[in-house]
Amino acid sequence: MARLVTYVKLVATMAAWGGTWVAGRAAVAHVAPLAVGVWRYLFATLSLFMLLWWRRRFIRLDRRETGIVLAMAISGIFLYNLFFLYGMRDVTAGRGALVVAITPILTMWLAAWLLHEGLDAMKILGSALASLGCLTVIGHGDPLAPLQGEIGSGDLLILGCAAAWTVYTLLGRLGTETLEPLTMTAYASTAGFLMLLLLALWREPAALWPAYPFSAWVAIAFLGFLGTTLGFTWFSSAVQEIGAQRASVFINLVPLVAVFAGAWLLDEPLDVSMLVGGACAIGGVWLAQQTQQKERSR
Repeated sequence: MARLVTYVKLVATMAAWGGTWVAGRAAVAHVAPLAVGVWRYLFATLSLFMLLWWRRRFIRLDRRETGIVLAMAISGIFLYNLFFLYGMRDVTAGRGALVVAITPILTMWLAAWLLHEGLDAMKILGSALASLGCLTVIGHGDPLAPLQGEIGSGDLLILGCAAAWTVYTLLGRLGTETLEPLTMTAYASTAGFLMLLLLALWREPAALWPAYPFSAWVAIAFLGFLGTTLGFTWFSSAVQEIGAQRASVFINLVPLVAVFAGAWLLDEPLDVSMLVGGACAIGGVWLAQQTQQKERSR
């Protein structure tokens, strides 16, 4: 029964993470992207620290841990949200999520380079298939178009999301050697929130004034509470229960949720290039993950 609850929470987490693409798109339709990021992480930071207080997980970081947390804040909170929220002004929710589906492949290659993790034929094949799918989505059906410079600024920003999250993921691996995931996430979110706030106060302080429509507040609250606090907490719990490799396979559900939720809630078009490219991207990631899972089970 406990294992069933874990899987239900994982599916709910993937639904929440898929929903962040729809919520992000809805929020930036009414609120400046930088302001959305500030309010999102204000909500997330407050709720994460309430969880830390409830579980009595406050600790003092040493120099190494402080460096890792700050680097995570810069990559996975500050830069990721700038890329994500500014990109959402020009890219549909489903399209953005399909592009970012390439993140596990980028993580695998960077880990192979920096952490000397092995690559085999199946991982390379999965990488090639996922890359082809990503290029097909970006190129609106022509995978060669992005390689010839035919790529929009919104797509570039979303690719920036994937790069930033790849760095954040690898830093998280280093951080969890001595830190619990909840503590690490709460501290990184706080530092990232302060970075976003300082930039917003410098660049567009008037945008922080909370005179937003109700729909924008719903989207921002979804991003902060469900997409960040609940999502990170439940995913970390699932990793502890069933292992990182098995839990990570569920991440393939995120772009599927984003694509269909975007079509349903935002009337976003579903063209053939998205469906074919998305299938290739998700299939390639799944293939690479299956290979890693077999290695861990030996």
